[in-house]
Amino acid sequence: MEFRFFIFFLWFLFLLINGSQAQPGFVSLDCGGKDNFTDELGLEWTPDTQMISGDIANISVLNETRTQYMTLRYFPADNRKYCYTLDVIPRNRYLVRATFLYGNFDNNNFYPKFDISLGATRWATIVISDANTMEYQELIFLATDPSISVCLSNATTGQPFISTLELRRFNGSIYMNEFENDFFMSVSARINFGAESDDPVRYPDDPFDRIWASDTIKKANYLVDVAAGTERVSTKMPIDVNTVNGEMPPQKAMQTAVVGRNGSLTYRLNLDGFPGFGWAFVYFAEIEDLDPSDTRKFRLVLPGDPDISKLVVNIQENAHGKYRLYEPGYFNLSLPFVLSFRFGKTADSTMGPLLNAMEINRYVKRTGGSLDGPVISSLISRYSSANWTNEGGDPCLPVPWSWIRCDTDILPRITSIKLSGKNLTGNIPPELTKLSGLVELWLDGSSLTGPIPDFSGCPNLQIIHLENNQLSGELPSSLEGLTSLKELYVQNNRLTGSVPSGLLNNGVILNYTENINLRKGDSNHSRKKIIIGSTVGASALLLATIASCILLQKGKKSSPKQGRLEQNLPPQRFVSSFGDAATEAAHCFTLAELEEATRNFEKKVGSGGFGVVYYGKLKDGKEIAVKVLTNNSFQGKREFSNEVTLLSRIHHRNLVQFLGFCQEDGKSILVYEFMHNGTLKEHLYGPQLPDRSINWIRRLEIAEDAAKGIEYLHTGCVPSIIHRDVKTSNILLDKNMRAKVSDFGLSKLAVDGASHVSSIVRGTVGYLDPEYYISQQLTDKSDVYSFGVILLELISGQEAISNEKFGLNCRNIVQWAKLHIESGDIQGIIDPTLHNDYDIQSIWKIAEKALMCVQPHGSMRPSISEVIKEIQDAIAIERGAEAVREGSSDDISRHSMHSSLHAGSMDLGASDHYLSIDESITRPTAR
Repeated sequence: MEFRFFIFFLWFLFLLINGSQAQPGFVSLDCGGKDNFTDELGLEWTPDTQMISGDIANISVLNETRTQYMTLRYFPADNRKYCYTLDVIPRNRYLVRATFLYGNFDNNNFYPKFDISLGATRWATIVISDANTMEYQELIFLATDPSISVCLSNATTGQPFISTLELRRFNGSIYMNEFENDFFMSVSARINFGAESDDPVRYPDDPFDRIWASDTIKKANYLVDVAAGTERVSTKMPIDVNTVNGEMPPQKAMQTAVVGRNGSLTYRLNLDGFPGFGWAFVYFAEIEDLDPSDTRKFRLVLPGDPDISKLVVNIQENAHGKYRLYEPGYFNLSLPFVLSFRFGKTADSTMGPLLNAMEINRYVKRTGGSLDGPVISSLISRYSSANWTNEGGDPCLPVPWSWIRCDTDILPRITSIKLSGKNLTGNIPPELTKLSGLVELWLDGSSLTGPIPDFSGCPNLQIIHLENNQLSGELPSSLEGLTSLKELYVQNNRLTGSVPSGLLNNGVILNYTENINLRKGDSNHSRKKIIIGSTVGASALLLATIASCILLQKGKKSSPKQGRLEQNLPPQRFVSSFGDAATEAAHCFTLAELEEATRNFEKKVGSGGFGVVYYGKLKDGKEIAVKVLTNNSFQGKREFSNEVTLLSRIHHRNLVQFLGFCQEDGKSILVYEFMHNGTLKEHLYGPQLPDRSINWIRRLEIAEDAAKGIEYLHTGCVPSIIHRDVKTSNILLDKNMRAKVSDFGLSKLAVDGASHVSSIVRGTVGYLDPEYYISQQLTDKSDVYSFGVILLELISGQEAISNEKFGLNCRNIVQWAKLHIESGDIQGIIDPTLHNDYDIQSIWKIAEKALMCVQPHGSMRPSISEVIKEIQDAIAIERGAEAVREGSSDDISRHSMHSSLHAGSMDLGASDHYLSIDESITRPTAR
């Protein structure tokens, strides 16, 4: 026994020595820092002085004193990407880690959101939700080239920034898997169970400096539920973690564990980036002294996957002894967003299950780089000292370099190069003649010399700018072979000879002036389109702005009942993002027409503070809803005018169609398409008729429809429109139960370029954004808050405000739901009329997104587009689970895991979330 402990002690020393040797291979960049230093862990940090872009900021965060987090580097919120380049050794595995501590460095309290990429592959979206909370991302990858690029780009709010960037090299076969040539692994969970403090386990206890989070920390995307009877145990004995092809978890993590004294351990985790396929391993070591008569045998229970649940763990037997590592796991397991799992002891076991650590990684499909990457790399090597060559990363992906444009629809390839005024010298680089997809080439305003090369390798070239250089020789006849060529500018060079007749005869816009020895050759086509004498270096662009108004008819003869319009309302034509203008103005109904259609306003179908809505049918059979406004105050007339103006310029399938208006005899009337199934409010908590109740998947589809309508207002209109009164009574349902947003009386046009609209607070209690209420500054995030309330209503079937249903001292659904969701009690808010006909993880997905929507500060809330993505993911989860319940597909049943494990997709190639791999390896494989 003493000899074995001596061996373990030597192994422990080996790990420490190995760790100290591994440190020199580490890269630890203090972004924005100025000096080298060694931190309290013994890690050596260097400033990121090789990054010449961006600015540096100092921050101060309460209780954060570590030097590397006191500074950061931030970048402009533009269309560029900003890349760090790190040297690596090909065919070695690495972990790259980036951290982000905002600390309100810009004094805006406007929480940033941006993308981080590894080379051409989008890695993650960084969403800052608290100024003083650190966000970090880790990626495990197999190096294939001598360097990697970590890039920040695509800022949707705030400015991209980074606090630290770290690179850690692994030894041997750690994390080796058969998918590593095509996929990265994004770290989703790495947990130390039974931890003795909140501090993570990392270097030097882990020689590879992985961060093993303490299970004592409970947060939104971590453990939120622990089974009764859970007990923490620990040992000071060394643990043998040296297994064949193992991941070598640190001894310190393996020396602690949780034990289920009542026979089970139950947890729930949220897994960022899932559903999808991932790598999941569990780490066990027997660290308790068992009596000879005791046994510890247990199963991992994953509801919906009986095959996995059949496997029995006997730690001491599987590990071939006590204080030894046993690490069963799966290289390709389908995992959900919400992972519920349980370890339960077998019937013949005397001891409950024991768990030391767990690790889950999500597969991220590697994106192939630009087809022209090698060519461009050769090009920029010629000008390595120039700033424009140092942008880093792939020339096209995830966003192109500032001087490049790309076509990424099928295969990423370069279509435009603009190097105007970059002081290029020497001959035109031959690499430019090898870009087969090139459409535009701008090399004007430099000091290029020598002849114009043969561009026949670029058959798609349409525009060439070579003016204002020192080029010599003749215009090559090969230019005649460019059948797509439209414009050629070579003025102010030293060219000689004759212009090829093909360039004169094919209608090419050509400028060759100020070339003393270059002349037009003989041609009978001198009337062809030729520019001579122009010194403009680019063709003019026609910029058309369609902002016309269709004026209502003035002076039209009135019938005796018609009266006159109190106000001329010019409905505007609206230009969508596709450039299509709405061609129809709002129709001006006469009062007589509407009286006939409604049979003198006979059938009332709705009412509210605005007035009364009546059912009607026009002569052509079209059913209409006629809203008669009762408020004839100045405010009421302004809201009427506002709604007519707005509705006349917006057209979307998820907005109630506005047909026209009438303002006659003192009445203000709006006419809409008739929505047969009334309001969402009536279906959630109105008179509960059996045929009016709606199931969970229908609620999700309604949420998607309504969100798309709001998204159109926010992003599809110029300027954008803020609804300002989003609520369940303003979401209407047609005969097919498709949802449309209505009632634009309170809507506001956003001021172009402004962050908010100053506005007198209006809206509905329970849905009103508290930040808007306090500041009177309206933004599109005010609509997002209201929509978050609606999501909570869809889950719970409860009204936004109630004096009775939310308990003492709580009238608001947001406050009530937040208490339940954050404590892990989702069942406490689910509408009982749903009758368990749902997949719990789709409910969780919507609940947690709803809480993001109702954050107190608008900058912390997602955009409505992000909300739509989450709703669509929830729908995919629900449809997959529905298929499993109905047994409609053997294939679905084989690959999907219902309730707590279903991955939410049957098409493995449909999304980056899923692996596109051969069916023979989509089944979980254990090690």
